[in-house]
Amino acid sequence: MASLKTKPWNRTAEAVYSLVTSSNGRYNMNICTYVTAISMQPKMYAIAVYHNTHTHNNMMQEDVFVLQLLHESQYKLVNYLGKHSGSTTDKLKYLQSKNLIAQWQGIPVLKEAAAYLLLEKQAIITTGGDHDLLIASVKAYANNKAGAPLTLEHLRKNGIIRSGK
Repeated sequence: MASLKTKPWNRTAEAVYSLVTSSNGRYNMNICTYVTAISMQPKMYAIAVYHNTHTHNNMMQEDVFVLQLLHESQYKLVNYLGKHSGSTTDKLKYLQSKNLIAQWQGIPVLKEAAAYLLLEKQAIITTGGDHDLLIASVKAYANNKAGAPLTLEHLRKNGIIRSGK
């Protein structure tokens, strides 16, 4: 249970995702936690992407992405995908060396992710904050692995992120 000292935005257990982007055929994966469905018909998502990142640069140049809902067993990938820049690190090469990559819709994805969503960019909204908002429609999806999705609460319990008080 969250204490009254915990900031409101740290009291919920949002799901943890990885966004697959590319530029000139080179793929990258990052971590996204500010993600939500915003429309039922057509199904659309809003994804906040941090400024000055390789993912943000790719998002500006390309129109198709894969949003991966991470499985709780994948919590150890968060440090690697979230704390290494795709500008200086070939994350896919590392993940392939660990036999963690599969193909879905012709795009590399994490084998053990809970679900995949193929997205098409509809708009990018400049927020004035430290993230821009990618608005994307869902073109295809697949449930991949049964079980619980990875959440921020799971990351807190495993010491991957701070408690957020």
